[in-house]
Amino acid sequence: MGNEEAVFFSRVLTELTLSFHIIYATIGVGIPLMIMIAQWVGIKKQDEHYILLARRWTRGYVITVAVGVVTGTAIGLQLSLLWPNFMQLAGNVIALPLFMETFAFFFEAIFLGIYIYTWDRFENQKKHLLLLIPVALGASFSAVFITIVNAFMNAPQGFDVVNGQLVDVSPILAMFNPAMPTKVAHVVVTAYMTSAFVLAAIGAFRLLKGSNHIYHKKALFLTMKLGFVFSVATALLGDFSGKYLAEYQPEKLAAAEWHFETGKGVPLILYGVLENGEVKYALKIPFALSILAHEVPNAEVIGLDQFPKDEVPPLYIHYLFDTMVTIGMWMTVLSLVYIIGTWRQWRFVLSQWFRWLLVLGGPLSVLAIEAGWWLDEVGRQPWVLRGILRTKDAATTSGQVDLMLVLFAGLYLVLGVGSVVVLWRMFRKNTVEQELADRASEKAGDAL
Repeated sequence: MGNEEAVFFSRVLTELTLSFHIIYATIGVGIPLMIMIAQWVGIKKQDEHYILLARRWTRGYVITVAVGVVTGTAIGLQLSLLWPNFMQLAGNVIALPLFMETFAFFFEAIFLGIYIYTWDRFENQKKHLLLLIPVALGASFSAVFITIVNAFMNAPQGFDVVNGQLVDVSPILAMFNPAMPTKVAHVVVTAYMTSAFVLAAIGAFRLLKGSNHIYHKKALFLTMKLGFVFSVATALLGDFSGKYLAEYQPEKLAAAEWHFETGKGVPLILYGVLENGEVKYALKIPFALSILAHEVPNAEVIGLDQFPKDEVPPLYIHYLFDTMVTIGMWMTVLSLVYIIGTWRQWRFVLSQWFRWLLVLGGPLSVLAIEAGWWLDEVGRQPWVLRGILRTKDAATTSGQVDLMLVLFAGLYLVLGVGSVVVLWRMFRKNTVEQELADRASEKAGDAL
């Protein structure tokens, strides 16, 4: 296997791993907050359904955490095996958040275990709720620390390279790089949004399949409200991300928007196709890219003509941007319509076709997360450390990467299918109706 093939298979394997891991990582970050909110609502309203909701979500969450640990370990292994030159250069600079991410995970896991073990041992549910605070914080800070590493790759700082040697290394300065605030905020909030819509899709699916229990209706309404709140927050953070790109990574913004020539009063391009370097069939919003980048309709936006051809990201990232933005706008509108429709008792929000739209919202939200990560990673090319280390120079020269790709793909297939089967059987054998009846029997027995 030649060096080019090794680079290619290294990129494919890393993309496969990240694409699989991001599903479980996103759920792992967002679900704990959903559990905490459900239990808090249950305590506030003295509603047993929300308490049960928190418990059932927790059981499913434990399975996804287990898979996330395996894929997260795979990423750490692959960084060392596939990208040794990157780890040699960056490992000394950005190792601190990698260590802190591990600490945050163990912090979360310890309190999650205590929370599960003490389900029926607390007379006061408010005290039991306190255990979920470190669980939610640990999950969120895991995302914060690992995203700091990604932000460093897009805006590396905190070190100098003199004669091929690292000098003046400052891990704190490397962590607080210009990309950190927007990336961390965007990743965490989209994890909350996606988790809410995935849980909403499950509730809608149960209603579609004939379980008309009030439990599922409450679950659906709660998660759609949360999904709407976080989708609006995501849109606002997207605006900040656009301004960051305009200042620090203008080539990524220009490639994502097919903005070829530097100019003023630049429109925002949505959809369309690229034929022989010409944009066709696109929806152009006048002045919108100038406003997104600099808040001024007539502001100048740097185009791809200002960069060497070998430093221009792949132009297909425009389609990834379109996918992410379109799904985000659709889910915001869909959740708002559902919330208003439920309040105003519009009959169509109870219809089969509308509930199918809600079910579809779950996988669509996951697809938006995937598109966003692909946009981020591909949009940084040809760099692994922007402006410092090219991807082709960071990769291994091993001839065994194609075999690794096959082995890891098999592992992910087993983990993916296995987790779905376990979750399906877990909740199919232990229905809401059965669990509520069992809890009622327990309470009656305690009363006697």
